Amino acid sequence: MHHLLLALTTTPSPLPTPGLREGISEDQITPGLWGFIMTAFFVLATTLLIVDMVRRIRRVRYRAQVEEERQAAAEAADIEAADDHGGLGAAGEPAGLEDNGQGQAADRSQPRD
Repeated sequence: MHHLLLALTTTPSPLPTPGLREGISEDQITPGLWGFIMTAFFVLATTLLIVDMVRRIRRVRYRAQVEEERQAAAEAADIEAADDHGGLGAAGEPAGLEDNGQGQAADRSQPRD
């Protein structure tokens, strides 16, 4: 075990040179102008997509909020209309009862079989 740790901590035997190999120029290993342009394009495209996505999500949330408010107002109007009639239907009968055409009130509050 001691030999393994000693082997891992020693420096490699030819030391790496700090410069480039023979025959390779710096232009061959750097991205250059085209690399910069492509990277800038992808950053710009990603930014625009994120802004568009946030705008669409905000629009969907706003529409859902408006729809909830509209439904709440409609329910409040229905409750207010029922209170104005004193819980009576249009023909003066209790709410949920309608005339079945034979002079008798038919109960509509329960589903029929």
